[in-house]
Amino acid sequence: MYSSQNIYNQSITVASTTVVSPNAAYQRMAQFWDLISDLKEGTYKIRSEHRKYLPQLEREVDDSYDRRLARSTVVPYLQRIEKMLSGMLVRKPVRLDDVSDLIREQLFDVDLEGNDLNIWLYQTARTVISFGHCGVLVDAPKEGEKARPYWVTYKPSDILGWRTEIIDGARQLTQVRLLENVVEPDGKYGEKNITQVRVLERGRYEIHRKDDKKSEFKLFEEGEMSLKDKIPFAVAYSNRVGFFESRSPLYDIAELNLKHYQIQSDLDNILHISSVPLLAVFGYPNADEITTGPSEALSLPPESRMEYISPSGDSYDSQFKRLDDIKEQINTLSLAAVLGQKLVGETAEAKRIDRSQNDSTMMVVAQQMQDLIDNCLKFHSEYLNEPNAGSSFVNRDFVSTRLEPQEITSLLTLFTAGTISQETLLNQLSSGEVLGDDFDIEGEMESTQSGGLVEMEPPEEPATDDDDEDTEEAA
Repeated sequence: MYSSQNIYNQSITVASTTVVSPNAAYQRMAQFWDLISDLKEGTYKIRSEHRKYLPQLEREVDDSYDRRLARSTVVPYLQRIEKMLSGMLVRKPVRLDDVSDLIREQLFDVDLEGNDLNIWLYQTARTVISFGHCGVLVDAPKEGEKARPYWVTYKPSDILGWRTEIIDGARQLTQVRLLENVVEPDGKYGEKNITQVRVLERGRYEIHRKDDKKSEFKLFEEGEMSLKDKIPFAVAYSNRVGFFESRSPLYDIAELNLKHYQIQSDLDNILHISSVPLLAVFGYPNADEITTGPSEALSLPPESRMEYISPSGDSYDSQFKRLDDIKEQINTLSLAAVLGQKLVGETAEAKRIDRSQNDSTMMVVAQQMQDLIDNCLKFHSEYLNEPNAGSSFVNRDFVSTRLEPQEITSLLTLFTAGTISQETLLNQLSSGEVLGDDFDIEGEMESTQSGGLVEMEPPEEPATDDDDEDTEEAA
């Protein structure tokens, strides 16, 4: 198996034509990846970059800066939002339709890393939401080994370059270069990391490995692919700019997160310095001889005075307000800009998310991830010679829609009064998350009508005196 390794921060000459050279689109995107990746790793990573993210103040000596840096911490807003948004997609499991039993079984370990399809979706969605897009290779062992396809996810920083052509009236991928870090055994107990570039073309592949002695990439392996007429590589976007090109929808939040870190650092430094009041002595030339303590007494000339000076609380208010404003901006962006939906009203009923806006980033991500899974299912089925790939459905209900007890009571009242049908009642209870996802409404209605609830004829009305007279006349 392989893991990703970023190279955009290495000195690579773009004008060169080596297998590891990133293309122009890669370089346009790479400038945004550093900040997002580092914020995702947290305080330790941000501190390790020193002045890159925490500028040294004017006239601040190195020792003071180092101490301030050690006290500075990052509030993980970006990481929390990324996890929250990705979790929305898996509030309900991925629904699979017309997928063979064999493929369903293999999807319980879709990446050969022990992750089922829902966990894989959550992890892959985090990459898509954070960086703007990701790619997935549906790979399979070489011929002679057990044909067990698996899905490998690549971050944008792993996709060095690509080529496309118009084939059969559609733009199709004809070449892609993927950066990989392979971990292999080294001796009896050790292991070594190997950097390699996988080159995929229609029907064939190459693997170029780095020669540590010469820092060059040399051809290590080449061969034919099982799928001859296509490259089994799919892509999903959250904020598409072009083919295999995107911009992170969280970048503005990342910038605010960094700003919060810098202001918090300044405020913490001020509070640290001013936490102990400063002793000021006026009109006494030998102030350096003064010592203070619980058992000390002072005697000053009449014209001298001494007092403790400390800043007022008002001096910190502006800094605290700036932090609160930034936090509010982050919340607004995560809800409005990312979700594209707004909270309306203040009542329990009105606090539901307005779902009329289907053009939100998360709706785009849900559709993109669904298309990604469908494309991977097609490649997977072709490897196994399965006639039908099937399809998937990714959750779009990003917030809980569970009915409140009083709402359930109202529905039951309407049903009892005959205002709504049993089908309407069951549909409302299902959409309100009262019934399970696997609840069969049609089957339940058939069951209740045939056996559970017996439809009874209305009782005959009692005969009246007029009815008796009519009967006698007829006789």
